[in-house]
Amino acid sequence: MDKLLVLLEKNPRLSNKEIAVMLGISEEDVEEKIRLYEQTGIIKGYRAIIDKNKAYAETVTALIEIKVQPKFGHGFDEIANKIAQLEEVESVYLMSGGFDLCCLVSDKSFQEVAMFVANRLSPLDGVVSTATHFILKKYKEQGVFFTEKKKDDRGTISL
Repeated sequence: MDKLLVLLEKNPRLSNKEIAVMLGISEEDVEEKIRLYEQTGIIKGYRAIIDKNKAYAETVTALIEIKVQPKFGHGFDEIANKIAQLEEVESVYLMSGGFDLCCLVSDKSFQEVAMFVANRLSPLDGVVSTATHFILKKYKEQGVFFTEKKKDDRGTISL
């Protein structure tokens, strides 16, 4: 992968000037490459990773595994795209194993997730079954640690 993409993935807040110095190219070249990556869809967007516990958000994140009956000639794509269009769904993945698809729903209450699965996801044509898992604690997400090292507050003892 291009070094520019690696830098942006790790820290999208780097300025074009900082990136240019790191890569040994001009700011104009950096700007042009970024513009090209955005236009061609290689760069899909930029996001901040928020620690919802510290922000006192009283919401949950759910991973929902989905077994589906794929349609002939469409495979899993048709049902995966239908699920992706649901406004509650943040991400959808095709997976191996006991389930076919997995979707991520976040920033909802337990009740909202339950009603989404019962009223919107499960009734979709082609959905055979679901299994919902709630994230209880995040330790690391997208390379960012959520746990802090515990401070040793025992103090210094001298004899």
